Amino acid sequence: MSLLDIQNLSLGYDSNVIIKNLSFSLNKGDYLCIVGENGSGKSTLMRTLLNLQAPLEGKILKGDGLMNNEIGYLPQQTDIQRDFPASVNEIVLSGCQARCGLRPFYSREEKRIAEENMKRMGISGLSKRCYRELSGGQQQRVLLARALCAARQLLLLDEPVAGLDPKVTAEMYDIIKSLNDDGITIIMISHDISAAVRFASHILHIGNSLFFGTRDGYLSSEKGKLFLSSKGGACN
Repeated sequence: MSLLDIQNLSLGYDSNVIIKNLSFSLNKGDYLCIVGENGSGKSTLMRTLLNLQAPLEGKILKGDGLMNNEIGYLPQQTDIQRDFPASVNEIVLSGCQARCGLRPFYSREEKRIAEENMKRMGISGLSKRCYRELSGGQQQRVLLARALCAARQLLLLDEPVAGLDPKVTAEMYDIIKSLNDDGITIIMISHDISAAVRFASHILHIGNSLFFGTRDGYLSSEKGKLFLSSKGGACN
């Protein structure tokens, strides 16, 4: 069975349908980029995959033993979140909360996982620093380390490079690709279509009509060519 199987999903609010009859499946190790115009429903789909919003119709089936508390999530940051007065270690460790259940403290194993993911993101030296004092790129590494504390198989990323400079953006994409190479399945919302077609194995295009398929299939489709042209993306 697929890691994630979406069947005839319709999304929206009350009677306002944003996405209708969406179906696709992902296997372990896939790298899916969700693209489309603003307001097309990308973030609504992400919230639905996280069980933060119920679909109007359809089913979301999880396979390979995937549990809801095993999905890591990196949301878009607000200005208030960027000014959060906690240490890096505290924020990363909070990603293990779903592992604690009803236990009101972190175990030695959970602390080890947090330390391992800080090391993985190259931020071990920042563990005692206050989050609000870090640069935008450092903050994103902290939040990604936090998401990895929850992600055992699947990682959801909502515009992970928004507001970052080109150098830090390239570093972040390289980090995400390395995580995918290590076997973590990636679902990423991106306005950066050139990066989407460079890194993704699959593309989901949401808009007036829907497309789901491989990167190469998207590049050769009329929808993909038109969208790439409108965004200045390169087909290579």
